[in-house]
Amino acid sequence: MADVEALALAPPQPAPAVARLGKFSAYFGTPGNTLVSLFSIAAILFVIKLAFGWLVLDAVFAGDGEICKAASGACWPFVGQKLRYMLFGFYPYEEQWRPMTALLLLFAAFGFSMMPRFWSRGLLLAWIVVVLPVLYFLMAGGVFGLTPVPTTSWGGLPLSFTLSFVGLTLALPLGIVLALARASNLPAIRVLAVGFIEIVRGVPLISILFMATVMLPLFMPDGVTIDKLVRAQVAIILFASAYIAEIVRGGLQDVPAGQHEAGKSLGLHYWQVMRKIVLPQALKKVIPPMVGLFIGFFQDTTLVTIVGLVDFLDTVRSAIRDPEWQGIAVLEGYLVAAAVYFTFSALMGAYSRFLEKHFRTTHA
Repeated sequence: MADVEALALAPPQPAPAVARLGKFSAYFGTPGNTLVSLFSIAAILFVIKLAFGWLVLDAVFAGDGEICKAASGACWPFVGQKLRYMLFGFYPYEEQWRPMTALLLLFAAFGFSMMPRFWSRGLLLAWIVVVLPVLYFLMAGGVFGLTPVPTTSWGGLPLSFTLSFVGLTLALPLGIVLALARASNLPAIRVLAVGFIEIVRGVPLISILFMATVMLPLFMPDGVTIDKLVRAQVAIILFASAYIAEIVRGGLQDVPAGQHEAGKSLGLHYWQVMRKIVLPQALKKVIPPMVGLFIGFFQDTTLVTIVGLVDFLDTVRSAIRDPEWQGIAVLEGYLVAAAVYFTFSALMGAYSRFLEKHFRTTHA
């Protein structure tokens, strides 16, 4: 009887057809909305028509620069001829299977690591003991019959991924430690953490890279040198860790004080409270800003050109400046670069939404 009364008192639900029509009322519900919607649709169709004509109908798919000059569409032979250089830079041509294998291994390792059910200490150990050493020896060579390739010949997409993804992976734990140090009750530790974070965040990344690659060798003893790639990687790690620390600190402040007190009442010491109670909650809260930071740093690796490293965007620029294609395929080269950066940035954004949904579902 109670169920019948509840059904009688419940407001009537709109029919599915009516509900679908209601969605379109936001676009065509009023004359103003209808006008804006029609104008937007017409503009989108016009842009699609122009893009399709330039990309496909009027494009050149075979030939050289002279043929492209006479055409009014895209010059895809440029991309076909320069793609390997844009991807791998000055890495020896006959050895370019190695950076390609390293990229595939890196993508596979990240794809495996992105699934929460595989998160464990064993996964972290596998990265330290297996993945990172294999990636390095594939790129550097000198073992198992692989030809040695100096880091000065590394470039293109492998360099961009090495500096950004590996750097951010290592910066994350350092940033968490800095956030905990800044929130510490010990004045000496807190002052050191605050000093480091504020100094690093107070200067641009390009100045940190300049200091690491140009100024640091001046303070080294005679005969002691550090690889330029290592210096740039350390600079990115330190710079990213300062920003990660502030994001994590915001998450820590959002965790109710009662969570700390509950952990202490159970007899847990400080690190157990942080590892088992506080940090899991804080890190879940800061997933969106953390991924936004990662996307920004992935795109900011283009700044390493100032210190003599040739990243993916710089190889694209160099390919465009080739005398055979100069002034012919500028837009095509930058479209390739934009497509690569957009793809991986969009994937990181999609993964952020997946993590938010996962933690809301499993920890509701």
